[in-house]
Amino acid sequence: MLRRPEYRRALVFCGLVGIPVSLAAFWFLVLLHELEHLLWVDWPHHLGWSDPPWWWPLPQALVSGLLVTLVVTRLPGRGGHIPAAGLHPGGASKAALPGVMIAALASLPLGAVLGPEAPMIALGSGLMLLLRDLVRAPATEAGTALLGAAGSAAAISAIFGSPLVAAVLLMEVAGVGGTQLFAVMLPALLASGVGAIVFTGFGHWTGLQTGSLDIGLPAPPILDTGDVVWSLLMAVAVGAAIHYVIVGGRVVAGLVAAHPWRNTVLCALAAAGCAALYAVLTDRSPSEVSLSGQSTLSQLAADPHAWPVGSLVAVLVFKALAYSLCLGSLRGGPVFPSLFLGGALGVLLAPLPGLGVVPGMAAGMAASSAAALRLPVSCVVLVVLIVGHPGSVPVIVLAAVVAFVTTELLPQGPGIPAFAAGRRRKPRPASPRP
Repeated sequence: MLRRPEYRRALVFCGLVGIPVSLAAFWFLVLLHELEHLLWVDWPHHLGWSDPPWWWPLPQALVSGLLVTLVVTRLPGRGGHIPAAGLHPGGASKAALPGVMIAALASLPLGAVLGPEAPMIALGSGLMLLLRDLVRAPATEAGTALLGAAGSAAAISAIFGSPLVAAVLLMEVAGVGGTQLFAVMLPALLASGVGAIVFTGFGHWTGLQTGSLDIGLPAPPILDTGDVVWSLLMAVAVGAAIHYVIVGGRVVAGLVAAHPWRNTVLCALAAAGCAALYAVLTDRSPSEVSLSGQSTLSQLAADPHAWPVGSLVAVLVFKALAYSLCLGSLRGGPVFPSLFLGGALGVLLAPLPGLGVVPGMAAGMAASSAAALRLPVSCVVLVVLIVGHPGSVPVIVLAAVVAFVTTELLPQGPGIPAFAAGRRRKPRPASPRP
């Protein structure tokens, strides 16, 4: 394929056009961050509150629900894919791109329990195709798919800070290699995780050396039996719980498709109500339930002991409910809320005998993200990058595989209605006259 001139031209084009696409993705993320900080930090401080008051999410949710419904019912592309349908390759067409961006701006900074990854995939692919048409490059079906994936990867790497995560994620989302490759990768991933545990354990227990690639960096703590056993049990529970949260999002998507104006607003207000009730019960900020959870996850990891057990239980319950409501009604991605839910559960269970905070959070995040995305390899790479701790890699691998298998074996629930997923309805065949 590299010998084909058209492929080499596409490769050069992707490398050059990836620069403006990455810049656009960077500034869009900056805009989302600044709006979120303005609405949830600056304005409450200017009004004399150290944290947003309990009712703060409610008016923003009303505005968000109205704006998203307006985009979905009036603009091409319906604001992008419904989050409960998972991540999709390619993202948006040129015509749908404005609606996708407006829906993301109307959802994410205003308190939607969603992440920015789905709109970023759409932004990257849409911009890449737009720039292709501006330079009047030839358009083919294969070339369109290639450029769309390249644009999505350029944009998504800005979120995770790693081109490796973007490449693996887009390969799994696009189904590169088909079901056969996936069937091979899952047992290979599981066997590699088990092998890492056995190899590490025997080296630690016996004191014997086999030679390694270690160059002398500080050695991480060795995993013990408790870490592995609790991680496996946690993965089953987390996989089942997140699976039913996603199923709930699909149910919500069906309700929203039936009555977009009424039910989108009601779901947004209900998600905000979860955050308000959490703030009333715990006397903590409602932003811990609202928003994607990315910044709150960092705070949780930095000082897990600052969270009482009651607050951890409450944030898990209310954020899961709000997450399910937003998955079926607003616009965004499913990644970061699932990571937060898994990390918070890991902190909650860390006092169990033999389980620590680091392996608990690592296994929880791997299990929850794998259950939400159904992309186990991508989730392993992402959580390894987030944890930054090579000693936790085996439990991350095992938790991701076990959670994925658990979700696949459970009843899958309703699908996403074509109207809600942004696909055109097929015209019904005319019924024969009697």
